[in-house]
Amino acid sequence: MEKSLAELERFQTQILERISKFELASSASLPQHSSTPIPTSTQNDAIGATEARLSAILRANGVKDFAFKRVPADYYDWSLDDRRDVLGAASVHHLCKSIVLVNTQAQSSVVDCSDRNNSKYYVVVVQYTARFNAEAVKNFLYSLNEGKIAKKKFNLRLAPEETSVELTGFEHNGVTCVGMKTGIPVILDEAIQKLSPDFFWLGGGEIDLKLGIRTSEFINFVKPFIVSCSST
Repeated sequence: MEKSLAELERFQTQILERISKFELASSASLPQHSSTPIPTSTQNDAIGATEARLSAILRANGVKDFAFKRVPADYYDWSLDDRRDVLGAASVHHLCKSIVLVNTQAQSSVVDCSDRNNSKYYVVVVQYTARFNAEAVKNFLYSLNEGKIAKKKFNLRLAPEETSVELTGFEHNGVTCVGMKTGIPVILDEAIQKLSPDFFWLGGGEIDLKLGIRTSEFINFVKPFIVSCSST
């Protein structure tokens, strides 16, 4: 009797394994479409550790409408039109990047990100098609602090690569606002909030991994400052 039960269990396990392989193969062959992004991985490979970690963080914080996409190694040699097409983005204006800035003139007492209104570092999310305006961020932070800090104490510049990696845990072209090592305050360019449809793409934690996310859900989760800080 025990032998029969063992054989039955082994047989059932084999069936489940076959079903699992079949489902994986079926999902890998699904066509891509840009009109309605789905909150699942769109890469053909097995889900990697970074994608799994960031997906768990997003879901735990109520984000449902997001997608990850693995891109070719030479992605950054492509035109914006080609990048749009491989991601299934609505337009080239929906392609965005996250850059880490450092306030080089911050008061000596400001050494970290503990005060989001007067932080040593900020992550700014801007479109690839726009030109970032550091002066606009400077003016915003001056106003945010109600003029109590001299404007000359705000001077935002691109942080060194090693500093960016240390603070975010992500390499250049892989920086994202999800799952960073430190709680760096985020600034979202207002132009991104105005995009239609409201689903944009940014770094996904690895150089060849991109994250698409519903703008409203991104804002609810990340709670960025929304600043008009670019020009076209």
